[in-house]
Amino acid sequence: MQGFGVDIGGSGIKGCVVDLDKGELVGERVRVPTPQPAAPEPIYGVVAEIVGRFGWEGRIGVTYPGVMKHGVAFTAANMDKSWIGTDFASGLAAVIPGTVQTLNDADAAGIAEMAYGAGRDERGLVLMLTFGTGIGSALFIDGRLVPNTEFGHIEVDGADGEKAASAAARDREGLSYPQWAKRVDRYLDVLEKSVWPDLIIVGGGVSKKADKWVPLLSTRTRVVPAQLQNDAGIVGAALAAEERIGQ
Repeated sequence: MQGFGVDIGGSGIKGCVVDLDKGELVGERVRVPTPQPAAPEPIYGVVAEIVGRFGWEGRIGVTYPGVMKHGVAFTAANMDKSWIGTDFASGLAAVIPGTVQTLNDADAAGIAEMAYGAGRDERGLVLMLTFGTGIGSALFIDGRLVPNTEFGHIEVDGADGEKAASAAARDREGLSYPQWAKRVDRYLDVLEKSVWPDLIIVGGGVSKKADKWVPLLSTRTRVVPAQLQNDAGIVGAALAAEERIGQ
């Protein structure tokens, strides 16, 4: 069984056909830089371009980096503010074939990890965190998604946690992995006291180098790197569209 997923991020938009039996991409994904400013119409155009390259006409899952309810965007922390209140699903449906399902990007990554990766067969409270332009989060209770948690915006030392602990913050400030791990540790310490997870899965591009920073964390909760890494959003979006997760 195959599906199609598109993952919209602050810096890039990626899409590919997905093998839903294996949780793997079929062939090479297409990546296009996120238009700046990251407003709705330019984003619609890029998604249509990516879908068109594959000639896909079936169900399509598309992620959005913010709160997404019934196809409508409610936040835009790392996107153009014109997104707020935009009916994303309807906008996409007007420019691409097939049936569109939209969902939060971190929720999509978590769906993929719970189905195929580091969270497979895990029970209890599992928290997926994606470190990129910001910090995305996905929360699962006995495998069931609690959507739109947005834990990247919990207050840590007077500011959004992602301001200091995102992968973008590490790059922007030129932090070494040990220096950045201290930031992540502080963020996780505050988050842990709020939700007390049984497992934390860390994803995003930095998960490829998990050995450089995950062992430095002192958090109570077991922390493991995502297995699908940067493909998780695409895979999870495709699976969500096929199984109508989050509709």
